[in-house]
Amino acid sequence: MAKVKITQTKSVIEKTERQKNTIKSLGLKNIHDSVEKELTPQIAGMLKKVSHLVSVTHL
Repeated sequence: MAKVKITQTKSVIEKTERQKNTIKSLGLKNIHDSVEKELTPQIAGMLKKVSHLVSVTHL
């Protein structure tokens, strides 16, 4: 599986509860936090839902 680096670029203030929970599930807490994850179908779906809040870099 490919690895991706996910960085939160925007705040979750005034976002829906679903988007806040998705960011939390990805392991992000604050702006500029980064995590490395395997690109599974589940992670890809989460990234699609919050693509406006994160940036993704393929490793």
